[in-house]
Amino acid sequence: MGEDKALLPFGGYATLAEYQYRRVSPLFKHTCISTKTDKFPFKATLVFDSKMRQTHAPTSGLIAVFKTLEEDAFFALGVDTPFVDESVIKKLVEAYEKEEADAIIAKSPNGIHPMCGIYTRKMLPRLEEMVANNQHRLGYLLKLSNTLFVNFQTDEPFFNLNYPEEYRTALKKSR
Repeated sequence: MGEDKALLPFGGYATLAEYQYRRVSPLFKHTCISTKTDKFPFKATLVFDSKMRQTHAPTSGLIAVFKTLEEDAFFALGVDTPFVDESVIKKLVEAYEKEEADAIIAKSPNGIHPMCGIYTRKMLPRLEEMVANNQHRLGYLLKLSNTLFVNFQTDEPFFNLNYPEEYRTALKKSR
């Protein structure tokens, strides 16, 4: 993207991070943001991941969440997928409540979405081992684990903002 996408304005909010935080907060008992620094211009519960400042990989962030929270599982959503809506989240939560798995992850025609899913504490030892071995690919983690992939018929909710043109497209879609 060329800049910190979490700090880009979106959906009537000063930042994409605040947009995501405000819209998912009503769906969960606790909502927090995993971050390396306190960079947000709004009040939110933050979980600091200071171990891996040089990488943007989510593995150490997931570890920080497990080390900070007492819950046995949490829902993870990347800041750069602003169209994952309540229906997607509810479908994943319903699968978590019905099935026994280490992770419940969204899957659409374009593939899996590791930063849209539920991770259980069973994943923590594997995550720590991966980080120790400088392995940060969540797809690798999910292959090693008892992962349930929940199928979605369309890719639209998982539209990802990685490039400036994708951000501009998302701004138009959000109006």
